[in-house]
Amino acid sequence: MKRAALVVTAGVVAVAGAVIARMVFLPGALDFAGGTQVDLARYAGASPTGVPAEMAGADPVAKGKYLTEAADCEACHTAKGGKPFAGGRAFKLPFGTIYTPNITPDRETGIGAWSDAEFLRAVHKGVGRDGARLYPAFPYASYTQLTDADVLSIRDYLATLPAVRQANLPNTFGFPFNQRWLMTVWGAFFNPDQRFRPVAERSAQWNRGAYLVEAAGHCGECHTPRNLMQAMNTRAKFAGGQAEGWNAYNITSDRQSGIGAWSDAALGQYLAQGFAPGHGAASGPMDEAVRLSTSRLTPSDTAAIVAYMRTIPAIASNASPAMAGPASASLSAGPADNPHGKLIYAGACAGCHGWTGKGAMPTQQLTGNRAVNDPTGANAALIVLQGMGRYGTHGAYMPAFGKTYGDADVAAVANYVTGRLGARASRLDAADVARLREQ
Repeated sequence: MKRAALVVTAGVVAVAGAVIARMVFLPGALDFAGGTQVDLARYAGASPTGVPAEMAGADPVAKGKYLTEAADCEACHTAKGGKPFAGGRAFKLPFGTIYTPNITPDRETGIGAWSDAEFLRAVHKGVGRDGARLYPAFPYASYTQLTDADVLSIRDYLATLPAVRQANLPNTFGFPFNQRWLMTVWGAFFNPDQRFRPVAERSAQWNRGAYLVEAAGHCGECHTPRNLMQAMNTRAKFAGGQAEGWNAYNITSDRQSGIGAWSDAALGQYLAQGFAPGHGAASGPMDEAVRLSTSRLTPSDTAAIVAYMRTIPAIASNASPAMAGPASASLSAGPADNPHGKLIYAGACAGCHGWTGKGAMPTQQLTGNRAVNDPTGANAALIVLQGMGRYGTHGAYMPAFGKTYGDADVAAVANYVTGRLGARASRLDAADVARLREQ
């Protein structure tokens, strides 16, 4: 009996060890590509780092501004309605709320008194000026790939901003999540602390795209699912994740659930303008990423991102079913069990979006929009609550209805939209919408 118990115990330990090992030892950002990753100095092509060739003659401040925008720093370090880069934006996590810090050049509450070495250590290693470990809500596991020169160029640009005196807010994490020293262990496993190493066999354009996507743009931080240790599960690279309550959809080359069926032109337009015909407009965190980051990239950098994204291996996701086509124009079509949602849609939505979902204008088309086709209904509800911004020359816009409608109303109309115009109806209730409001 004892021997049998020992065998069972050993088996359990072995299985647990295998699970932990699989969680901890993950593929690197570029491992999928094969080939040989080399130090930058050994790469034969044009350097994939720094600013694009079109900006080679720009002044240092302009270069730093470009890299700061490519790294999308403003979005996270600006509170809703607050001063740019002054911090205070709340990120609500399952174990508490964390607030982003002030990165203006104020010497007392910002980073004005930081040395270059301290700034580099924070960005690359996730260690603050006082030696405290930073939480990976700050994407240093991606930023660690940025070159020293690019990080310092960002710092030089930040130093030109108006200094804002605004103290940082403490996070609300409870035990054991408030133990910052645990991030030492997390970083040892999940932060390689290694600068970008291009793939020797790949083109300069591909490597430039990889640098923008993996290091500066840190796209995987939202679009890759997390494991139990809150690290990016790179075995499901870009197969879909979450950001501030929003579903960040699959951006692998899978044709049904990813972006494999998108044309290069559509991908480029979406990154540059936040809208692509037949695919809808960006919303939520992606709206911010477009407005404050990808829309400000040069055409060559946008093309490099598209070229790189085309090579991401396809991963099929059950979370993204096949797109529904245009709905019937008949008012009797759609979910028959949701008269309240239909009533709201008729009064507030149909005028712009139509009963078929084609919309009065291309930017108002709902069919083909991943949020409408998402059976969770989360993004559809959040769009109703928060509205959508304006994009480029297309001017896509939707007002926020969060103050107009209650939680049950928002749930009803989201369920109706996904049922009439999407693959299948979501099943949100008032409690679900209340939780989304808290995001």
